[in-house]
Amino acid sequence: MGMFQIVLGSLVVIVSLASLIRFYRSGLFWSDDELCPKFCGGKEAYSGFDLKALSDRIDDVLEKLAGVQSKLESSVQQMGKRDMSSPELKKLLEDELLPPVYSAHVSLRQIRIPVRSEQSELIEDPLINFFTTEEIRKYITSKETRSGKTNVYGIKRVYNTIGHACVLMKKDLEEYMNYDIGNYCREDWNLGQRLMIKGCDPLPRRRCLTRAPKLYLRPSPINASLWQLPDDKNVRWSFYQCKNFSCLAGKDPKGMPKCAGCFNLENEKVKWVHNTSLAVDFLITDILNTKPGEIRIGLDIGVGTGSFAARMKEHNVTIVTTALNLGAPFNEMIALRGLIPLYVTVNQRLPFFDNTMDLIHTSGFLDGWIDLQLMDFVLFDWDRILRPGGLLWIDRFFCSRKDLDDYMYMFLQFRYKKHKWVVSTKSKVEVYLSALLEKPPRTV
Repeated sequence: MGMFQIVLGSLVVIVSLASLIRFYRSGLFWSDDELCPKFCGGKEAYSGFDLKALSDRIDDVLEKLAGVQSKLESSVQQMGKRDMSSPELKKLLEDELLPPVYSAHVSLRQIRIPVRSEQSELIEDPLINFFTTEEIRKYITSKETRSGKTNVYGIKRVYNTIGHACVLMKKDLEEYMNYDIGNYCREDWNLGQRLMIKGCDPLPRRRCLTRAPKLYLRPSPINASLWQLPDDKNVRWSFYQCKNFSCLAGKDPKGMPKCAGCFNLENEKVKWVHNTSLAVDFLITDILNTKPGEIRIGLDIGVGTGSFAARMKEHNVTIVTTALNLGAPFNEMIALRGLIPLYVTVNQRLPFFDNTMDLIHTSGFLDGWIDLQLMDFVLFDWDRILRPGGLLWIDRFFCSRKDLDDYMYMFLQFRYKKHKWVVSTKSKVEVYLSALLEKPPRTV
């Protein structure tokens, strides 16, 4: 028993020495003359260094070591009262002492102290001392070119990106990035989507293999796939209330708060090709005739299964459709129809270059829920990618009557040419707005 107490005491000494050595190497115990060449220089010297994250990491290590010390002291007191059997000692070491010691050791080794660049500036990889999961740290660590020379982009170092709101969801993100490299990913796409929607967007890349449906069947030919429901076997139905496309196409699909009828392709077929009783419903042929032969590529921003893109494809127009899997496999449905889904949230800048799109169509997305400042950023991003002479098709935007003037200003501030502008009653308190607007040249 005396030998075991000596072993425990030695363990505490070793952990303490390891901590002191690590902190010494970090420069925490250096004299001013030794410390200043590395860190001094006024506030500017710390501009790239996250001191709070480093302080939090050290506090975390000290708390773990304090916990180990408390457990050791308690164990020593128990040994004074009675003899512990070998199984009890083994369990104590394996379950109570070694895990926190190992965790503290890993945390200490993960602490990164910034180094000075050739321009004598402190350089620290962003958030490197904030996250503890090793895979996240490897991802956000900047990657220098192997030759040390500039790469095809004209830079020597590449930074992988994550959304800034990821720091608010540290626990969820670390769970998302906790996997075996090269093995299959967990069935956790819903966790990733939840992170994206809440602002952790873009998500970090992962080095695990995505799971496919157990029996993936060859998709139907393009002419047939546009207007028929795909095979249920081509989708993984985890986390959905409906477990097949027939359920989604029914009268009362489960778990679908929005776009309740968009999986019923028979109903979808009549959209944009047949006149309705509402003046806010425009026809595709009328839109295309506004700019004959000029509409070739475009973006559909909304909640749907790609029916707008399918109709435009029949007119030799390529449409990219934005989609999230909100209660149903929207992305899979769009792709299985032979169309292009774009998996993005409202938080993200659109991944297209300036002045490239002939058409932007939006339906069921910019409703009266959206904050005006957020809408402002979104609309300016649309304006950025829409080419001069391109068309913005606002399709059945709705809001409360009292907010209509505010939302109308948001659209009119860009001074687009009005080809169509219709306001119609939706209910006693809500109205529809549909419009077709043309972006001016702005040659400056």
